[in-house]
Amino acid sequence: MDISKGLPAMQGGLHIWITENRKMVPVPEGAFGNFFEEHCYVILHVPQSPKATQGASSDLHYWVGKQAGAEAQGAAEAFQQRLQDELGDQTVLHREAQAHESDCFCSYFRPGIIYRKGGLASDLKHVETNLFNIQRLLHIKGRKHVSATEVELSWNSFNKGDIFLLDLGKMIIQWNGPKTSISEKARGLALTYSLRDRERGGRAQIGVVDDEAKAPDLMQIMEAVLGRRVGSLRAATPSKDINQLQKANVRLYHVYEKGKDLVVLELAIPPLTQDLLQEEDFYILDQGGFKIFVWQGRMSSLQERKAAFSRAVGFIQAKGYPTYTNVEVVNDGAESAAFKQLFRTWSEKRSRNQKLGGRDKSIHVKLDVGKLHTQPELAAQLRMVDDGSGKVEVWCIQDLHRQPVDPKHHGQLCAGNCYLVLYTYQRLGRVQYILYLWQGHQATADEIEALNGNAEELDVMYGGALVQEHVTMGSEPPHFLAIFQGQLVIFQERAGHHGKGQSASTTRLFQVQGTNSHNTRTMEVPARASSLNSSDIFLLVTASVCYLWFGKGCNGDQREMARVVVTVISRKNEETVLEGQEPPHFWEALGGRAPYPSNKRLPEEVPSFQPRLFECSSQMGCLVLAEVVFFSQEDLDKYDIMLLDTWQESHLSHEEVVDGSLAAASTISEITAEVNNFRLSRWPGNGRAGAVALQALKGSQDSSENKLMRSPKSGGSRTSSSISSTSATINRGLRREQLMHQAVEDLPEGVDPARREFYLSDSDFQDIFGKSKEEFYSMATWRQRQEKKQLGFF
Repeated sequence: MDISKGLPAMQGGLHIWITENRKMVPVPEGAFGNFFEEHCYVILHVPQSPKATQGASSDLHYWVGKQAGAEAQGAAEAFQQRLQDELGDQTVLHREAQAHESDCFCSYFRPGIIYRKGGLASDLKHVETNLFNIQRLLHIKGRKHVSATEVELSWNSFNKGDIFLLDLGKMIIQWNGPKTSISEKARGLALTYSLRDRERGGRAQIGVVDDEAKAPDLMQIMEAVLGRRVGSLRAATPSKDINQLQKANVRLYHVYEKGKDLVVLELAIPPLTQDLLQEEDFYILDQGGFKIFVWQGRMSSLQERKAAFSRAVGFIQAKGYPTYTNVEVVNDGAESAAFKQLFRTWSEKRSRNQKLGGRDKSIHVKLDVGKLHTQPELAAQLRMVDDGSGKVEVWCIQDLHRQPVDPKHHGQLCAGNCYLVLYTYQRLGRVQYILYLWQGHQATADEIEALNGNAEELDVMYGGALVQEHVTMGSEPPHFLAIFQGQLVIFQERAGHHGKGQSASTTRLFQVQGTNSHNTRTMEVPARASSLNSSDIFLLVTASVCYLWFGKGCNGDQREMARVVVTVISRKNEETVLEGQEPPHFWEALGGRAPYPSNKRLPEEVPSFQPRLFECSSQMGCLVLAEVVFFSQEDLDKYDIMLLDTWQESHLSHEEVVDGSLAAASTISEITAEVNNFRLSRWPGNGRAGAVALQALKGSQDSSENKLMRSPKSGGSRTSSSISSTSATINRGLRREQLMHQAVEDLPEGVDPARREFYLSDSDFQDIFGKSKEEFYSMATWRQRQEKKQLGFF
């Protein structure tokens, strides 16, 4: 077969072929999304955008139906291999199995995929429009990625948790299970309308049964086809979604031949680094049995490349994984975003330099932040909404409450504290808000919890208009730094009650890093010589003088920013010191000379990876993410909670709480907390390991177990002393009137305001909260806080 005839001049978009009589024939565009169980398909996606095409990979999928025979599979495999030879190395290969497709595959077909029974050539006509002589029942499943499977035309096929479509040709009835969500119903309806428009030319009536008692006419039609229902419906089918913890169980294997034997050697577990992959070798990356990646070095043999899928299948069998396990084959230099993100760091320069056989010369251009409003591309590149000249308010979390920080101390943060920074600005004539939640490395768990609680209170005060951004010490985004105009200083201590750092030592050392207002931060480091670095500038503050030390590798922009920061840290006499010309007192203040890094640091590479969009859900306490590939603004449905991963930052978006219920609001809080803990997106240069992220997620998921037997005693020494002084009172409990809706100063002596509900008697607690104390404290903290707010105990 002449493959070029099936490729319309390699135009961008989607191309699909189906096996028919041992040959591959193109599928008409109107039939895209319909898949027959007895066939195999080959799907090619070529990026459409000119910008996306530059260096972007195409995706080539091989899809196998449940009832596909060996001949069909052989024809599809051969065709895919020939297509791969034609397309070259800039192609990512995928093996897909019916009902277990990858997120990438599902993203091509909106509003969903329809699985059809049969598969002979005559059946292909069923894809055409204007077919009304039909009776079938479709089972619709999925959240962001929807699929419809043809099932037995019987009430026995129904359950309470899914959507079913009774297709009668001129009439289509959508039956919504009583346990389905609003978003599932909306997506099911979108698929129903799509089916009507594509297969009936828009000439079919659509009816929806959301409540059987309120749709007697439609139920009469259904019973005429399906018969009267006997007994109750089956319960909802448990979701088989894999949570992020399982996906984080990553292992890298080196695959090579030793004589006539094929050796699969476990090479590494997270954190994985890019230098583990050698260009002459062949590797398998196992993502917890959820997905198998095969990486082919550019110098690997042709024989190894052709055996990629067979080796992956052999690996799956040896591991005892399901036969439908997804396989993705990537080539050296054409890796997918999903593959790269499993590594601690990933440098595009490495791949590019290997390919070109030379050094990459970077040209650094100064960026004008004043042009952000007129140049959206620049704003996106810098990740800044404006130049930081708006209104700034800062609060420090003190005693679990927010205390305003004097404006003259704005930008002076302490590692032992948490802060709220509210930024107000105008865009297109409308007032906008960003609330930054800054977390110091030495902050306690109670303070971090109080930080989130106070942020929620502020959001309520502003009518839900605050865009919240969690910021970790040392990983501040450019806009946060721009707010303080390059004068952000982080002290290694705890703040006093007025927000100003309390001096812990007369000799202090500060490291200044940055060249402009949106990338400069100053951080206190241990006052010893080994903390110095020739690439940076340091401020050494002693009892009598402030030394401004310039390393040999620093430039004029760094020196300019350092002189601005000096005035924030010290008003003492300033003395400029060049590296290698230090006075004796300088070394005495640092405790003597010591080795320190003296090599010039290369400019940090700005990652240029494609952003990724995920739909978030939290089922049975596990964070589940479904990726939406090739996304647009239309994918931000108002009923969804979406995570936009830009590698440097993660953005969580939720437009509307579905029913205004506590459970729905709690779901958002839970997902926010889990995403913050998991740190899905890791800036390639920040040195965070995958193992750290794994532990963070595990901690968040196990938190409710750890809190099962928790009482206020576990909250710290302050709480413990309160409990010990009122132990007799606790045994018999306080009256509800003494605790509910009371100001802190009006509470009985010894009562911890943050856990006032604990002092209720067991009977009063059960009556008010509808559960025992043990059940209440087994819940996640965010859920406890929500209930306490509603019942007057917050």
